[in-house]
Amino acid sequence: MEKITENLIESLQNELSEASAQEIVAFAATHLEFPVFATSLGEEDQVITDIIAKGGLNIPVFTLDTGRLFPETYELIATTESTYGLKIKTTFPDANEVERMVAEEGINLFRKSIESRKRCCGVRKMQPLRRMLGQSSGWICGLRRDQSPTRTGMHAIEWDAANNLPKFNPLIDWSLDDVRAYIQQNGVPCNPLHAQGFVSIGCACCTRAIQPGEDIRAGRWWWEAPEQKECGLHVADGKIVRTKDLNQ
Repeated sequence: MEKITENLIESLQNELSEASAQEIVAFAATHLEFPVFATSLGEEDQVITDIIAKGGLNIPVFTLDTGRLFPETYELIATTESTYGLKIKTTFPDANEVERMVAEEGINLFRKSIESRKRCCGVRKMQPLRRMLGQSSGWICGLRRDQSPTRTGMHAIEWDAANNLPKFNPLIDWSLDDVRAYIQQNGVPCNPLHAQGFVSIGCACCTRAIQPGEDIRAGRWWWEAPEQKECGLHVADGKIVRTKDLNQ
């Protein structure tokens, strides 16, 4: 098995440009020695879980429990495990880091400034993610181009410079309608909050329902400008992708 390196990414982007989501996930399963799938239990990630389970693919599934998720998200973890007969590994932030952060900046520090919000995301999401990715040779996630202005330039495979790994985005070309059609046709379990106007679901304290006509990411960190709405999980060239970078 040839190791996927940064030098191969461009040629693989061309190779996978016309591949289906199932083909991209299967490619990751066969070309990575230790692949992992990071799920947030959102609609896109539930589609990928369905693809992994129905394909019988040896791809461990894990999720990040920040400690501030919606009750419905926890219920969905249990329902998903029962539906597919798989185990979703749950990883948590370091308790000492959380305690120190809250002691220094307060329980709701994310409302104080972008820097404080990113600190919260770093402790609750980035650090646990890096621990998990440190044990893998590449990862899969549910990004789509039309989710955010920070994601329009992404491909089916990217080089994750922050973690020095390849990252697969099997749904990168899908629309939200594509995602929901797949869910309906395949009976994929989903978070009931989606039916209440929640499109992108993260921590309960940082997510709200959106109104008709709003951008699908408008409910995440709604007090920030759209080009700032990334937690740091997804980067290109070692930094969070911004709209201005994509237009250069």
